[in-house]
Amino acid sequence: MFILTTAPGFTDLARAELRQAQPDAFFFPDIAPGVLCADGDFFALADKWRQNPPIFTRHICPALTTVSLTQTASDLTNLQTAVAGLRDLIEPEFPFSVQTRIFADGPLRPFDVNNALADFIKTETGAPLDVRRPFQILSVVITQDTAYLGVSLTLHNLSDWAGGVRRFAREKGQISRAEFKLLEALEIFGIDLPPRGTALDLGAAPGGWTRVLRQSEQYVTAVDPANLHPSLQADKQVRHKPMTAEIYLLNDPDPFDLIVNDMRLDARDSARLMVEYAPFLYPQGQAIMTFKLPKNNRTAVLDHSFNILRQAYRIANARQLFHNRSEITIHLTK
Repeated sequence: MFILTTAPGFTDLARAELRQAQPDAFFFPDIAPGVLCADGDFFALADKWRQNPPIFTRHICPALTTVSLTQTASDLTNLQTAVAGLRDLIEPEFPFSVQTRIFADGPLRPFDVNNALADFIKTETGAPLDVRRPFQILSVVITQDTAYLGVSLTLHNLSDWAGGVRRFAREKGQISRAEFKLLEALEIFGIDLPPRGTALDLGAAPGGWTRVLRQSEQYVTAVDPANLHPSLQADKQVRHKPMTAEIYLLNDPDPFDLIVNDMRLDARDSARLMVEYAPFLYPQGQAIMTFKLPKNNRTAVLDHSFNILRQAYRIANARQLFHNRSEITIHLTK
């Protein structure tokens, strides 16, 4: 048994991904919106998805044992007893973390469960606790009447973060919440930007993605008819082109190390625009873009948009990240 997490409006696509990977998998009733429970071979699935990650499934974790809950103080003791049964799965020489998600009203709180079970594991196994860079994770998912527990390597879970929920602290000077989308993409896709590289931000206003790129010391050409945030207008390493992306194409653009595109376009139109910009990407360059997906015919639109991109790019990664809404983020190379 295992648990999958996806955006609540995309559970049908996450189920389809699992059925394609494991046709014999069986779905139990959903634990919560976007939190699915299924029966299948977790570790075979994890190995397959580690090589070729799914788009809409954000996080998976095994449920190797369950505990019946009463929503009383005794539940914590019963959870510790269940962890004792998983003790042999924890490698004592490698750091671990406990990740708890609770979908119930009761006395248990994630912080208290994490601390109690982490202390128990340290005492029983001697494994070091490292919540920032764990090698292995004890996952705990709690509903009103049942707790699901499992141990896995961090790399098996698709995301280092519980449920795939990657949160960033809001910074002073932040221009928009859209900045989190680019920060998450750079992290999840493992993209290293070249020192003092050149970046093109299509549809840049008000400038959230441009600000993130400037924090990485990129020289940014920001294309948008609308004004950029005043903090960027004063930045000499930002060149604002007050025009549409289509018009800028006619202005003999420079070559770039990175092209980013978070424009509110139909996914197919956005893909066509990126193909037109492909000649202005250096041979070793990269691109990051989002696809806005419709409510209906999402699979057909996605397949069509991918086929358009493949005319000029290799699709290195495509994921619906935590900070995406009705969209996915794509990482492209030449």
